[in-house]
Amino acid sequence: MAYEESLRSITLTSDNTLAVRTGVSGAPGSPTDNAGNQYRFVTVKGEHLVGRADADDVVVGVLQNKPQVPSEAATVGIRGVSKVRVAGAVSAGTGVKAGADGRGVTASAADALGIALSSATEADELISVLLRLGS
Repeated sequence: MAYEESLRSITLTSDNTLAVRTGVSGAPGSPTDNAGNQYRFVTVKGEHLVGRADADDVVVGVLQNKPQVPSEAATVGIRGVSKVRVAGAVSAGTGVKAGADGRGVTASAADALGIALSSATEADELISVLLRLGS
């Protein structure tokens, strides 16, 4: 089970790559997967503006909330233990970095943005990651 602990965060503004109308889970008209972009890696896209990170972006943190429309507040975890949505299998103790759509993927020690504290066996599972951004 994924968890968060001692997570330090900042608030920036979401761009159109983060904003996804998710609605209330199970309510009429809500998408089946209402996760939006929560728990994906993000990058700075402009002044006080963040968007979903791709594999080659400089990552600033992990999105903690689910902005519904562009320009809403984006809470970004920058230090501590954060949940991260993964793109595939990840083992505890391995390095994690941003993949093509901001989901976590296994990384070498040199490329790691954090260390997986829990494991996942398939895509879209949540794991706990000790963030090491900028180290």
